[in-house]
Amino acid sequence: MRSDLVFRALSQVSNRYQLCQLASKATRKLHKPNTRLQDTTNDVLVRFESTNPEAETPEEAPAAQPVERRRAA
Repeated sequence: MRSDLVFRALSQVSNRYQLCQLASKATRKLHKPNTRLQDTTNDVLVRFESTNPEAETPEEAPAAQPVERRRAA
C-alpha cells in the first residue's frame, strides 16, 4: 500500500510537506507516457526509501541550443 511507502520514505525526509513536494517534482520528471501515474509515484517513493532526496542535487545540464531548420523553397 502507498501509505507504507510514504512512512518508509519519511525515514529520509523529516517533513511530510517537503516529501510531498519532492515526490511530485520527481514524479513529473520520471513519468513516462503510456504508464500509470500511480506506478510512477510508487517508484519514486521506493527510491526515496533508500536515498535521501534532500541531499545534494546534481546541477542541471545547460539547455541545448535550438536547431535551425531550412524551409523548402
